[in-house]
Amino acid sequence: MPLPLGALASDTAAPISTGCRVDEVILSGPSVSARFSVELADDAGERALGLMNRPEMARSHGMLFVYDKPGPVAFWMANTLIPLDMIFVDRRGVISKVHERAVPLDRTPISGGNAVFAVLEINGGLARAMGISVGDVLRHPAFGSEAADPCY
Repeated sequence: MPLPLGALASDTAAPISTGCRVDEVILSGPSVSARFSVELADDAGERALGLMNRPEMARSHGMLFVYDKPGPVAFWMANTLIPLDMIFVDRRGVISKVHERAVPLDRTPISGGNAVFAVLEINGGLARAMGISVGDVLRHPAFGSEAADPCY
């Protein structure tokens, strides 16, 4: 069941601000309005390490992988101990694919498509619980002025 509009990922009811910070993403769409505190993985070393070897992650947290330009990406769960939802995003911040509950330690590649600019990883099961789906929009400074929901 999706959380009510305006609910934070931590389950506390509070309004979502319109500002943008590098350490958070704001999601919006017909069935979702949420915010996650994020670690930014925007270079090759940080992207390679990702969320590996972590035994847990707070419900309101995630990791945002940002690439220099859109392209094909695939993730796997080698050395990742917690199930994750992977939210693949295009250059404008629009969700193009949601992969739910990636299996811990699985080495099977999970393709995001051919024009992925960013990937948001959150705890497994949250995407469905919160109503996050294809076509929803992420707000973050990484998407710049061409974003579907730009930062001001």
